[in-house]
Amino acid sequence: MNKSLKNLLRFIILVFIQVVILNNIQINGFINPYLYVLFILLLPFETPSWLLLVFSFILGLSIDIFSNTLGMHASACVFMAYLRPYVLNYLSLRDGYEQGTSPCISNYGFAWFFKYSMILVLAHHSFLFFIEVFSFSNLSETMIRIFLSSLFTLSLLITSQFLLYKK
Repeated sequence: MNKSLKNLLRFIILVFIQVVILNNIQINGFINPYLYVLFILLLPFETPSWLLLVFSFILGLSIDIFSNTLGMHASACVFMAYLRPYVLNYLSLRDGYEQGTSPCISNYGFAWFFKYSMILVLAHHSFLFFIEVFSFSNLSETMIRIFLSSLFTLSLLITSQFLLYKK
């Protein structure tokens, strides 16, 4: 399948799952799963930075439109996309990344994918939840939400990787 078509299909499926299923899951107001960030995580290494930012903005805006959140997800996705090249550079392998591959468990292993996704998911969730409360008055509650939501999102991301990308 063409990579562009595959990414478009991934985009549509992840937005649908997020809007229809995961936006309705909130456990005690502390755990909010955001599986849609998988789209940004799995974009190929060769994706130009400007295109990565545009795709991320469109992804976040799509979630915002269906969730009525006024740009919070769009800004968090753009922040995550902005950090992605730096995180990839930080985690780069000795020989670099193979051309034509995407950053997934089947290509680079569990430990690498876990570090990669953990850093970016924590950044996304921190940005999103601090924008949502827009103050530091309930800092401990916000930090708990960031930690628990990131943990749950990471478990969903890794589970989806093992289910979809078998060697």
